[in-house]
Amino acid sequence: MINKEPAAGKVARCPTCRKPAVPEHRPFCSRRCADIDLARWLGGTFVIAGPALDAADDSTLSPASSSAGSNPADGGEDDD
Repeated sequence: MINKEPAAGKVARCPTCRKPAVPEHRPFCSRRCADIDLARWLGGTFVIAGPALDAADDSTLSPASSSAGSNPADGGEDDD
């Protein structure tokens, strides 16, 4: 198992404001800094690098396209 405690003499710092981290909100110093970090992820400031998506690929991510061709109300069969 990996030891996540800081080495002796080192103080874990909040990644948002660089104050010493508090165990209750680790790795942050407060709930406020944790919320700021979350807002950055949700707002798109922080991203995980990956391959670029084409505009055509965006349609595969929408919930409507995943159920195309089947309608639960009619048993999912297409009438021709």
